[in-house]
Amino acid sequence: MSTVRTVDYHTAGEPFRIVDCGAEGLAVPGDTVAERCATAIGPGGSGTAPRRGALDDVRRLLVQEPRGHAGMYGGFVVPPDDDGAHFGVLFWHKDGYSTACGHGTMALGVWAVETGRVAAPDDGDAQVRIDVPSGRVTATVHRDGGRTTGVTFRNVPARVSARKVPVATTLGMAEVDLAHAGACYASVAACDLGLDVSRASLPALVRAGQEIRAALATHPATWHPDGPLLSGVYGVILYEELPGTPFGPHQRNVTVFADGQIDRSPCGSGTSTRLALLEEDGRLGPGEDLLHESVTGTVFTGRMLPGGVTEVTGTAYRTGEHAFTADPYDALGAGFLI
Repeated sequence: MSTVRTVDYHTAGEPFRIVDCGAEGLAVPGDTVAERCATAIGPGGSGTAPRRGALDDVRRLLVQEPRGHAGMYGGFVVPPDDDGAHFGVLFWHKDGYSTACGHGTMALGVWAVETGRVAAPDDGDAQVRIDVPSGRVTATVHRDGGRTTGVTFRNVPARVSARKVPVATTLGMAEVDLAHAGACYASVAACDLGLDVSRASLPALVRAGQEIRAALATHPATWHPDGPLLSGVYGVILYEELPGTPFGPHQRNVTVFADGQIDRSPCGSGTSTRLALLEEDGRLGPGEDLLHESVTGTVFTGRMLPGGVTEVTGTAYRTGEHAFTADPYDALGAGFLI
C-alpha cells in the first residue's frame, strides 16, 4: 500500500494541495521547471490531456474522488531552475497541469514560511521566490505578532494580445478580450450574455466559458512566443462591474478554467490580466487598486507596477495535513470524477 502526504491550504476559498516531491521520493526529470512540466504532461499530451505516467497517477489519486473532488487544485514542489529561487512547482487540477496559478503561489508562500522552509520575521515581510512553468514569481508573506496576516503575489509581466474578438455562444455573441499573465485568459462581460455573476448563474456561466474557450482554441492571439506550453486559452473570466471604491474599480468575476472547472477565488493570474486590460482602458492609474471579488464573495486586491508587472494581495490558510493511501486491492484505483 503506497502513501502520499500532503499539506492543504485554501486561498480565498480555492483549495491548494501541496506535495513535496523531494520528501515523497517522487522524481520528475528535467533541468528546469518548464521541462519538468513537459515531463509530467508526457510526450504527445497537453495541459488538459496529459499522458498516463507515474507522476500523473499521483495527481489523479489526489484530485479525484473519494480523496479529492472536481474543484481540487494542487502542486508538486520540485527543485528550482537555479539558486535564485527557493523552490519550483508544477501546478495541477482535475484535467491536468497549468503554467501559472496565483492562488497556488500565495498558498505556497505561506506554507514555506509556516513550515520554516523560508525564514520569516515575527513582524514584517518575507519574500518566497518560486519558479513556475511560466517564469519566476514571488509571494511576499506579511507577518504581524508571529502570525501570517496576508500574502502578495507578484506575477510575470502581463500583456494584452487582442480586444473585442467576436465569439458566438448559445447565449449570443460575445466580445472577448485576450491577455497573457503566465497563462492566457479570455475576458467577457457577463451582462453581454444576459448573465450576472452569481451562484444561481453558475451553470450558464460555465457553459459560456467552455464555449468561448473552445471557439478561441486556434486564435492567433492566444499564442505565446515561448511556445505551445504557454499558448491557448487556459481560463475564461466572466465579470461584472460593481460600484467603484475611492481607491479604484471594483469587479466580481467567475473564472472558468480547463474543462469547466470553477475558481472559488477571484483567480490570481486571471486578476493580473484584468489589471492589464483596465490599465489599457485608462481605468486603473498609478496608485489605484482593483477590488476583485469571486463568485463566493472572497476578495483579492490587485495593482499594476511599471513594466506590466502586477501584484495581487489576499489571504491563505492551512486546512489540513493528510496521508493518502492507495490500496492495491481497491477496485476504484485512483478514483473517479463526477
